[in-house]
Amino acid sequence: MPVSAWGGRWAAVVGALLVTTSPVRAQSPEGLAQPSTRAFLDRYCVTCHNERLRQSGLMLDRLETADSGGAAETWEKVVRKLRTGAMPPQGRPRPDAATYDAVATAIEQALDRVAAASPDPGRMPALRRLSRTEYANAIRDLLGIAHLPKGMDLALLLPADNSRSGFDNLADLLFVSPTVLDGYLNAAREISRLAVGDPGMPLLVDTYRVPSELPQERQLEGFPAGTRGGTRIQTYLPAVGEYRMAIDVSGASREVHGLEVAVDGDRVGLVEISRAHGESYELRLPLTAGPHVITATFVPPSGALSEEPVLRANNRGGSGATAGLLGQRLPALAAITVRGPYGGAGAAETPARRRLFVCRPASDADEAPCARRILSTFVTRAYRRPATSGDLDLLLPFFEEGRQAGGFDAGIQRALERLLVSPQFLFRIEKPTAHASGAPARVSDLELASRLSFFLWSSLPDDELIDVAARGTLRAPGEIDRQVRRMLADPRAAALATNFAAQWLFLRDVETRRPDGGIFADFEEGLRRALLRETELFIGSVFRENRSVLDLLEADYTFLNERLAKHYGIPHVYGSHFRRVALDPAGPRGGLLGQGSILLLTSYPTRTSPVLRGKYVLDNLLGAPPPPPPPDVPALQETGGDGTPLSMREAMERHRVNPVCASCHAQMDPVGFALENFDGLGRWRTTGESGDLIDARSALPDGREVAGATGVRDWLLAQSGAFVQNFTERLLTYALGRDLDHRDMPVVRGIVRGAARDDYAFGSLVLGVVESLPFQMRRSEAARMARE
Repeated sequence: MPVSAWGGRWAAVVGALLVTTSPVRAQSPEGLAQPSTRAFLDRYCVTCHNERLRQSGLMLDRLETADSGGAAETWEKVVRKLRTGAMPPQGRPRPDAATYDAVATAIEQALDRVAAASPDPGRMPALRRLSRTEYANAIRDLLGIAHLPKGMDLALLLPADNSRSGFDNLADLLFVSPTVLDGYLNAAREISRLAVGDPGMPLLVDTYRVPSELPQERQLEGFPAGTRGGTRIQTYLPAVGEYRMAIDVSGASREVHGLEVAVDGDRVGLVEISRAHGESYELRLPLTAGPHVITATFVPPSGALSEEPVLRANNRGGSGATAGLLGQRLPALAAITVRGPYGGAGAAETPARRRLFVCRPASDADEAPCARRILSTFVTRAYRRPATSGDLDLLLPFFEEGRQAGGFDAGIQRALERLLVSPQFLFRIEKPTAHASGAPARVSDLELASRLSFFLWSSLPDDELIDVAARGTLRAPGEIDRQVRRMLADPRAAALATNFAAQWLFLRDVETRRPDGGIFADFEEGLRRALLRETELFIGSVFRENRSVLDLLEADYTFLNERLAKHYGIPHVYGSHFRRVALDPAGPRGGLLGQGSILLLTSYPTRTSPVLRGKYVLDNLLGAPPPPPPPDVPALQETGGDGTPLSMREAMERHRVNPVCASCHAQMDPVGFALENFDGLGRWRTTGESGDLIDARSALPDGREVAGATGVRDWLLAQSGAFVQNFTERLLTYALGRDLDHRDMPVVRGIVRGAARDDYAFGSLVLGVVESLPFQMRRSEAARMARE
């Protein structure tokens, strides 16, 4: 559609597009302010909306072409409003979808031309600290220590990282305070001693408490069939020796119950739990150093229950044996404390020692050369670049000091401790470029390798990636594509689901939700874990199988175990293990919005919230968050004047009578109402908290009607471009470790266009991010100083 033919439709689209906090003189990118467009805007700006636009500070009647990129930020806001159909407001004339697309596309093309003529990779700090997650993964990959002992848990040693834009790996948030520095010093000391197997380490005393909300009457995920309750402990023991396990049990029973304890899958003891309440039992076990998985679970009784509980239940009017079993409280595992080692035999071969000690000195004369070889290998991995003589000259005095005090191993431990607090390890450092022209410059191959590994693995580059980068061949034709696909196939790429997606979708907050026990009586820790596990497995499958990211909205499968399947009312799923389960493509469960974790996150402890759910969809999925609420917003009135409970729809309709609230709620509430058939835990229902039948039909601001969860899904798929764009923006933010701004939007659009040819496959979007200007390059110092 030519610009001259937009006529009144253009006015309807542009009218009241956005409100800015400070006056902006809107200047048009080259190609937008053609005479017909200028004439039309002049005509529009004397309409009834002209004064409102002037008050908002957005003066679209003063478009200029002299500065082609001077108002890119304003025009990017216009594009976002157009793409999401957020304006004109409800009740105003609206153009058809083709006109929306034509207007937005014309603006985007003009903005992209301006960006291509003056490429800007954006501001990237020269150094940034590893986040707590990245540090933990780096220790795992350096030393093979995936699970530290509880007393060395990094959540205890290091403070939590700040978060912004949904992510905690943004460079300007990762500063080093005295508290953080002290935490790194303590962590380096403890981890280096654990890795080497220092015989002088203090006795390990770790207590693992079982959450009281975790059900102990049913089989837990990953435990043998027929067992019930228990716990699983993943730890790393420092040395060979005897370890003592104190087992605390709560509850009382009229029967003797067996508690099976296993280490790495092998039974090491069967504890008979007596009838006494709150007893403690102890096992003494010879264990090797290194990683171990300790499990404890109740096994089936060897004989039939006595008749006494059944008879007592019948006397109380119970229903036979079932009432008798439910009437008694089964013993439950409360905690396990691991102490040791006692009589330790010293260091032994462990994954950490195998990775660390790449040589062993045969004599005193061999110690110095061997130490240099060990440290050189380790420095290359830890610093993400080949080791230099300067690196070794700094570490070898620490080796000598430790060797003289306690021998060769002690020397390596002391050097390792120093290495783990080196800025070269704790920080990702990129050398500033010095182009007098101010043109962007490529980052080095080694810097690009680090960007790549921390993006895909949230960890260090492996030996292969470092080797390719050190040879300077990472940018050889086809090499980056090969490395990306290799890395996505690696188990470490699970970080994209557990770190990137978990932050994008707020899945980490599932752990903090506490639904009201009086209303949601069947909620317990096992269900919480199952809800989270379903979403992690689902997202991981989309990423790992290189599926279209649109499957996150419409997939016809999910992952369930028996507990979660019963919660959802899905039959024929048995056992505690999760498996892929096909869903009705026309049903409401498909995609993220049918999963209990998301529905739990967007509910209050006592009820659902159309507002929270609508805002979540607009913000997290479409990237079009509504404005923050004004101060002193009145609370939702949940009862009528006579005290009768109001339905959620009635309560929200009364709330929207306030004009201050109406405009934002008109965007959020319709989406939330359409999801009301899901309760606060994600179960399907037909009546709401007030007992009224749920009406899940809604009219969206653009006039479109949606009916139920399937209607919301269809509506999202109808604007799949906005979803993919938002997904790409989040992915690029995470990959770069910085906030995006209007200058990055042309890059985002280029990535999306490239992935469209592959139906928005996840791998195509990842490769687009890796090959993008801001990922491959950085501003020169001249350009940085000019901007600052």
